[in-house]
Amino acid sequence: MTASIQIADQAGVRRITLNRPQVHNAFDDALIAELAAALASAGEDPAVRAVVLSGAGASFSAGADLNWMRGMASASEAQNRDDSLRLARLMRTLQYLPKPTIARVNGAAYGGGVGLVACCDIAIGVDGARFGLTEVKLGLVPAVISPYVIQAIGLRHARRLFLTGELFDAATALQIGLLHQCVPAEKLDETVDAALASLSKAGPLAQAEAKRLALRVAGASEVEAERLDQENAALIARLRVSPEGQEGLGAFLAKRQPGWCTKD
Repeated sequence: MTASIQIADQAGVRRITLNRPQVHNAFDDALIAELAAALASAGEDPAVRAVVLSGAGASFSAGADLNWMRGMASASEAQNRDDSLRLARLMRTLQYLPKPTIARVNGAAYGGGVGLVACCDIAIGVDGARFGLTEVKLGLVPAVISPYVIQAIGLRHARRLFLTGELFDAATALQIGLLHQCVPAEKLDETVDAALASLSKAGPLAQAEAKRLALRVAGASEVEAERLDQENAALIARLRVSPEGQEGLGAFLAKRQPGWCTKD
């Protein structure tokens, strides 16, 4: 166990649980570093056949932690770029992990939480889960998670959700391809276990190659992903220190409407 995640192994399955339920498993520097290290370790461990990623408590992940956001609002553009690259590296590690991955979406997923779901090979969520890519409401964009979200839900849906920042339910997440299955909460573990049983019947080397094959044929190479990460980290860093980004972050932290909102 670490401060921000829990790790449990059973019968070749490594279960990694985001363990900050008091803040809905929101990201901060520690969680990002610990989760990236745990995923890398799972990818290298021959005893691990599959990885299940979930959240403690009522939420999967609420995205960025408030204190982390406060720190980024006052950081320099270079510091923001470095911060974004760390998050990008986490997403890339999960996307290209040479083991089957399952997102056990036990509750709400916003921002970076949606990115984690999109990076997993299989996504199974409870029917009461809510989702959102709300960055534009802060004068920002879902930069580093964008390649994975677009690959998961397609360009047409991504354009709408990136632009509106609207929240959507689990039925919509299923319809657009973010989730593969949507089940009642009491059926979540049973459904995840059924997926694990199917995965256990395949050869581990074949699974790793099948995953690489699908990504390669789709044009989603790891080299290209790393190049995009550099561009997207620079973009979000520039937006965070821009007047609009500063207004959006400041308004959010002060719990007020940003200046661009239409007044009633």
